[in-house]
Amino acid sequence: MSVLKVIEVLANSEKSWEDATKKAVAEASKSVKNIRSVYVQDQSASVKDGEISDFRVNVKITFEVK
Repeated sequence: MSVLKVIEVLANSEKSWEDATKKAVAEASKSVKNIRSVYVQDQSASVKDGEISDFRVNVKITFEVK
């Protein structure tokens, strides 16, 4: 039987929500091993001068505890 744990991570990117998600996983993987999946819970964006300036994601990252 595997034991899994879930953490919540917030990340942002000037490029896209996909890039923000990749950054969240990359940052989490620096201190968390055995990452199994990522679930994008929320997406939002900041607007400046009528254009999107920042993409934000709230993700849940699941990893196996050994």
